[in-house]
Amino acid sequence: MDGNVLMWILAIALMLIGLLGTVLPALPGVVLVLAGVIVGAWIDDFAKVPVWVVVLIGVLAAIAWVTDYVATMLGAKKAGASTLALIGAAVGTILGIFMGLIGVLFMPLIGAALGQYLSERNSGKAAKVGIATWLGLLVGTVVKLAIVFVMLGVFWVSYVW
Repeated sequence: MDGNVLMWILAIALMLIGLLGTVLPALPGVVLVLAGVIVGAWIDDFAKVPVWVVVLIGVLAAIAWVTDYVATMLGAKKAGASTLALIGAAVGTILGIFMGLIGVLFMPLIGAALGQYLSERNSGKAAKVGIATWLGLLVGTVVKLAIVFVMLGVFWVSYVW
């Protein structure tokens, strides 16, 4: 099989797995998409996708990563989350990976609420913090997914033109 074909298979696989990883926290989605873009541009020595386009896509990747993190933290902080709530959300996210889609969706909420409850023993505030953290995570994921689609679109337009 031709070396370029194998490289394209790798580039496309990285992009597709990265796209999945944008919504599944077990995979570093944005990083994988960026890696796929770099491999795709490198195949023809950056002739169709110049270095400046790859740098632009890299900047978008950094924005996606920061936005995802900031949205989650803002959601938690807006509700007055304690340090234990933030730790709980992180632990819940990690545990959720092993519990399937329901775990991925709801374990950050449960972890944040449990952490907040352990911090203040106030179930009303714990529920509020859990929901706010979860909403921040959801907003961050949606924005990150939108940016990843822009990254892929910029790559495709650059490659085709």
